[in-house]
Amino acid sequence: MVLACATQAIAFCGFYVGGADAKLFNKASQVVIARSGDQTILTMANDFQGAVKDFAMVIPVPVAIKKEQVHVGKRATIDKLDAFSQPRLVEYFDPDPCAPVMEGEARDAAGIPRPSAAPMRSRKATSNLGVTVEDSFKVNEYEIVILSAKESNGLETWLRRSGYNIPKGASELLSPYIKQKLKFFVAKIDLKEFKKAGYQLLRPLQIAYQSPKFMLPIRLGMINSRGEQDLVVYILSPKGQAELTNYRTVKIPSGTAIPTYIKKEFGSFYKAAFQKVYEREQKKVAFLEYAWNTGNCDPCSSEPPTQTELKEAGVFWLDNTDSSSGNIPSSFRRSRPQRNTFITRLHVRYTRNKFPEDLMFQETGNQENFQGRYVMNQPFKGNVSCEAGKKYQQALRPRLEKEASNLANLTGWSIRDIYDKIDFSITQPKKAEGTTPFWQNVWTDK
Repeated sequence: MVLACATQAIAFCGFYVGGADAKLFNKASQVVIARSGDQTILTMANDFQGAVKDFAMVIPVPVAIKKEQVHVGKRATIDKLDAFSQPRLVEYFDPDPCAPVMEGEARDAAGIPRPSAAPMRSRKATSNLGVTVEDSFKVNEYEIVILSAKESNGLETWLRRSGYNIPKGASELLSPYIKQKLKFFVAKIDLKEFKKAGYQLLRPLQIAYQSPKFMLPIRLGMINSRGEQDLVVYILSPKGQAELTNYRTVKIPSGTAIPTYIKKEFGSFYKAAFQKVYEREQKKVAFLEYAWNTGNCDPCSSEPPTQTELKEAGVFWLDNTDSSSGNIPSSFRRSRPQRNTFITRLHVRYTRNKFPEDLMFQETGNQENFQGRYVMNQPFKGNVSCEAGKKYQQALRPRLEKEASNLANLTGWSIRDIYDKIDFSITQPKKAEGTTPFWQNVWTDK
């Protein structure tokens, strides 16, 4: 279950349609660092390909490691953190500009209704609970329903009856969104489709240690490297964002509106956008792709990690009464439950000459939210014959051109090639359905 759209950030209310995960990049390694005070649990995964007998890993650590400090982790746990924090594409739909203006509905200066989170389509009421199914559809392995509701208890009941395992007390979180008359995007996985992806990677290793040094050695990984390597680091902390102290960190470009055809090309788009900003920053900075509390997200690219999954990732400051924390050394467990966990996702592309030092970090109390996020605004494609509709169409072409310009600036792609993929015909008035050409009233077969 995903609860999206914070009340203080309504502009984020859309739904997630795609993401750029670590597997997009060649030679990419992934590391999870769970850190509080001077205690660390480090989980390492990599993109090793080849015969297992040829695999070797050499990792410097700040203290001597004993057998009880080494554990085999779960690849699925890292995949979960990756999915939760990956740069994402969200989608909005322009409503019918000729529809009556609802009380409280926002319109821009051209009279265009602001995008809503989902189109209004078939409505199927659910008796007694005040829930309406606005639409339902499937996107690959995702089964999706779009809901509206009159009251939060009814929506929570509907979700539970429909098989969604939502957190207890969810109605309290749902209530503010219902009062704003927002819709709810709900998704679950078709497991058969999901399992087709499969993974062929070695299981990750976990090492627990205690040291004042908060660092990640990367230099040894350069010994056999002949080119650039990508490293994605997920840092989990009870305080807030983690920062690099010996390299500059730059936020990845975010919040930009781009053409709707990118929905089918998001992977290649993000790779190009990353390369562009990487070169702009002279190939010697780390990039912040995500920073958020793991208990929520807006919009969510996947369900937030559960307490069990966080423990599997090495988070040792959670309630220690759960037997599932067996991979955490007893000396790291605390008696007082602490459920706040902040995730910082850093993406480093490094070479020998640009990153001569290992990565040195520090914990901070900065709780500022950030995500690499890109926006698609789907135009309304129905007939528009009213005055507001004419204004809408007049404003549509400049908007599409601006989106094309944004895409070119982000990626370095040719603006001409981008224009060739955009359907500008939707900016022209459509002929009303069912009209008869005037000459057919005269030239009729008898």
